[in-house]
Amino acid sequence: MDFRHQISSADALSGLSCDALVLIVTGESVDPTLDAPLASALSDALAQGDLTLKAGKSLYLHRPAGVRAARVVFAVAGAASAKAFKAAVAGAINLVKNSGAKHVAIGLAGSGMLGDAQAEAIVTAVRDSTYLYRHTKPSAPAASSIAKVSVLCSKADAKAVQQGIARGHAIGAGVALARECANRPANHCTPTDLAEQAKKLGKDYGLKVEVLDRKACEKLGMGSFLAVAQGSDEPPRFIVARYDGAAKTQPPVVLVGKGITFDTGGISLKPGAEMDEMKFDMGGAASVLGTLRAIAELKPKLNLVCVIPSCDNMPSGKAVKPGDVVTSMSGQTIEILNTDAEGRLILCDALTYAERFKPAVVVDVATLTGACVVALGHHHSGLFTADDKVAAQMLAASQAGLDPCWRMPLDEEYDDGLKSNFADVANIGGRPGGAITAAMFLRRFTAKYPWAHLDIAGTAWKSGAAKGATGRPVPLLTHFVLAQQG
Repeated sequence: MDFRHQISSADALSGLSCDALVLIVTGESVDPTLDAPLASALSDALAQGDLTLKAGKSLYLHRPAGVRAARVVFAVAGAASAKAFKAAVAGAINLVKNSGAKHVAIGLAGSGMLGDAQAEAIVTAVRDSTYLYRHTKPSAPAASSIAKVSVLCSKADAKAVQQGIARGHAIGAGVALARECANRPANHCTPTDLAEQAKKLGKDYGLKVEVLDRKACEKLGMGSFLAVAQGSDEPPRFIVARYDGAAKTQPPVVLVGKGITFDTGGISLKPGAEMDEMKFDMGGAASVLGTLRAIAELKPKLNLVCVIPSCDNMPSGKAVKPGDVVTSMSGQTIEILNTDAEGRLILCDALTYAERFKPAVVVDVATLTGACVVALGHHHSGLFTADDKVAAQMLAASQAGLDPCWRMPLDEEYDDGLKSNFADVANIGGRPGGAITAAMFLRRFTAKYPWAHLDIAGTAWKSGAAKGATGRPVPLLTHFVLAQQG
């Protein structure tokens, strides 16, 4: 899909050549600068009660008199914020994406400024709304016909809008990649398939990609990661991908993504209901690959390393058992009290591996705990870090990316629940504060660098009729990484 800016003014919108014209309405009345045919149509719709100036409302008009575009959608945003724009555009695109329109022009229904944040929101809304999973569903409806999107703006706003479009396009493509990887069933997205996705990114963008097999992981002493992998016939893969956009002397940002391509719970078997959704347990890995793609396209002057430990968690005669003690790459021993708390077991070795890069900061991303879903629901991802500076950067990135997270506590007292009589640490505590004790476990392996943990168990996918991956937190991570430029 081609995104570009187009210079236009509110008094010339009815003469624009496009298949569909989407006009975002802000304020509490019809803007007097809007040209006559469109202002008349909007005023009449408001007078007749076909539209109200309430955020989320929209109106589709087909071949309105005096307007060159065959289709016009008025989408009410209410406020002029990027968040309001994104919601309004998403609603409008849903009205025209299957209409046959190939060129969609999107702008303001009147005067006002468009900044880079609004332009980014417009582009990501279009990308999100037109994504369609087809890999294992040949009967899926035809993809949207939209091939070109013009963001209408004034000459004064053009530079900012161009920047927002470029960032939105990269983030949107990264989100789509993350969704595609996570949506694929576990027999189509294995650890080997994830490694191939990383290699493809490496080929497309000139990245350095290394994939470690079981023997290489054994040589490194990744006893915790391999303990999870040992129950499955699928071979594990430890994926390392590098984007080098700055001098070698500049410490990299490191992103670590949990890549459990299917999670049965192992010997601590999960209930059968909704177990199919455990294909999404590699949502952290998918989001890290999506972020890597976005960064590689934007080419910022920084270094980024993406680390993905990937395997299945299966029950078998070879599977790790509750009560087993394993030795992590760090040398710390772990008593595995519950084999369904496997994400932290693969992440801890990846966090130790990250030390070799002498990173500026490390962020791990994981669909880690049901407890985080109980605490925060499906709107905010859980943010855990003891570093106030990193916390502030992550929260700022979540706001800029319209990808919210919420900081959770990491008080030392929570560590008490991980004590073990038979190892240096247990892999679970009790039920209370389960998302926090999981983060406390990971924290033990991050002493040598600034670190943050994102628990995305509630935000990486949706259930029910809208079942599917969301691609979060690619927007948050991309903004966070971009903010690390010197």
